[in-house]
Amino acid sequence: MNLNINGQVPLCAEEAVLAKTTNVSFLTESVSGYDWNQGVDYDKLLKTYKNSGFQATNFGLAVQELNKMIESRKMPLSETKYEDNEDPFISLKHNCTIFLGYTSNIVSSGLREAIRFLVQHKKIDCIVTTAGGIEEDFIKCFAPTYIGDFHLDGKTLREQAINRIGNLLVPNDNYCKFEDWVMPILDEMVAEQKEKGTVWTPSKIITRLGEKINNEESIYYWAAKNQIPVFSPALTDGSLGDMMFFHSFRNPGLVVDILSDLKRLNMIAVKAINTGMLIVGGGLVKHHICNANLMRNGADYAVFLNTSSEFDGSDGGARPDEAKSWGKIKKEATPVKIYAEASLILPLLIGETFARHHFK
Repeated sequence: MNLNINGQVPLCAEEAVLAKTTNVSFLTESVSGYDWNQGVDYDKLLKTYKNSGFQATNFGLAVQELNKMIESRKMPLSETKYEDNEDPFISLKHNCTIFLGYTSNIVSSGLREAIRFLVQHKKIDCIVTTAGGIEEDFIKCFAPTYIGDFHLDGKTLREQAINRIGNLLVPNDNYCKFEDWVMPILDEMVAEQKEKGTVWTPSKIITRLGEKINNEESIYYWAAKNQIPVFSPALTDGSLGDMMFFHSFRNPGLVVDILSDLKRLNMIAVKAINTGMLIVGGGLVKHHICNANLMRNGADYAVFLNTSSEFDGSDGGARPDEAKSWGKIKKEATPVKIYAEASLILPLLIGETFARHHFK
């Protein structure tokens, strides 16, 4: 090591700082952002995200991945599998079957309207969500959710019978209105089970509720109308479960079969020519969709959007590459995860993909 510093930079420092680059062949895209001298043009702005770096680049890549799903879905069916169409919800309709998953907070927020757009216009083929993702949609048909604050005191809110979801507020009366609506429907379901032998599954219950709501603001009104199946394997884990609990004392006997829904969801994946996954949030909805796609040796396209990291070993935080190791995403696929909060990103993502194709 040459440390001669008689008026010169130490050679070791110069070699470390000014090391010569040996290979640039793989460097193909340079970093550049939006030039605001062009004025305010959000379309051009969003198109620069891919070359901006960090999560903006992941956003741009997710737009590409979703557009590949959409283009594949629009193609004529390339082959036919499983000719039997006993269940119209499972019948093969598109060259790419798109699975949409989201957690309950998405429906509690203003993203409910974004989800409804996708369902109303048949942009997706299958939904998996939580109990809250079901009931919050119906509850909003009876009374509004309000904007509050993350720092409101829980003790005071409880004394006022107001429930807080982040910075959203739901008066407890909203759930009472939901109870008044849902209880007679549960009575009808018990009677139908006893008289006709109907086997109720979470997806059949959600369809029935969607048929009964008669409100075009509802996600599940459109899901029932457009024959888009909605799966919620933990349907009792929420207000709807509370209602079923109370109902089991007033009019016992309702049986809910989750295994039939598991078979139904997995067969949608098995029958698909290609599949795409758009999963907003983690936990049950993420794994349930990914595991269904394991039954066909992996999805062809995937976009994950959540704030979780992988370092605790959670499935919610796991990167798409981990799903490849399980066979839940195809080895040759180009999946994308955006680390971001959904209320900021999902509307932009839909705007650059599903909505742009819709309004062409």
